[in-house]
Amino acid sequence: MTNRYVYGVMDDDPVEFETDAVGGADRVYTVSHRRLNAVVSDIDTTSPEETDEDAQRHDDVLREIMERDGGRAIVPMQFGMAFESDRALKNVLRGARPAFRRALNDVEGRIELGLKVVREEDAEIDDDAVEEAVADELESIAAQSVPNDLFSDRLVLNRSYLVEHEDREAFDDAVAELEDQHDDLMFRYTGPFAPYSFVDVKIGAQQ
Repeated sequence: MTNRYVYGVMDDDPVEFETDAVGGADRVYTVSHRRLNAVVSDIDTTSPEETDEDAQRHDDVLREIMERDGGRAIVPMQFGMAFESDRALKNVLRGARPAFRRALNDVEGRIELGLKVVREEDAEIDDDAVEEAVADELESIAAQSVPNDLFSDRLVLNRSYLVEHEDREAFDDAVAELEDQHDDLMFRYTGPFAPYSFVDVKIGAQQ
């Protein structure tokens, strides 16, 4: 039986395109319920293994959707959401429709960008001052931001930002300005990503 692997949910027109997809699939398309469209590919399991290759394919499909037609909003699913039938998937879309609508409104026209600030070895850094300097430059440009884990002693700041497409250049310039001001810090600036950090719609895979 062929199952449906879900990348995310959008409310734009349906899509269909060929690409390297999760689990060896080569086609991505949509399963629709009313105006919600789940972006899916076919897969032979409802419990896919998260290999590095498939995790990258998952992200690549989301990026492809975000870049289509001048930019599309999508609520991304975490890796591993698979359903055994269109009916099971449509039932989830039906039940979570209000939550998806709210999430789509929140991310419409926006992208996620990430910034890690890392101290050089043995550098004496005032962490609070660095956080304040970054906030002064970036928080007024971003629509929202959230902190992420400081998983290393050298990490001064690890934060995700939700930024309007039209503000991307200003945000880039602000990060570059911070880099110029702090020679003893490394700025690891990443993205754009699908807005994982700013949506909270949880659905369970259906057997």
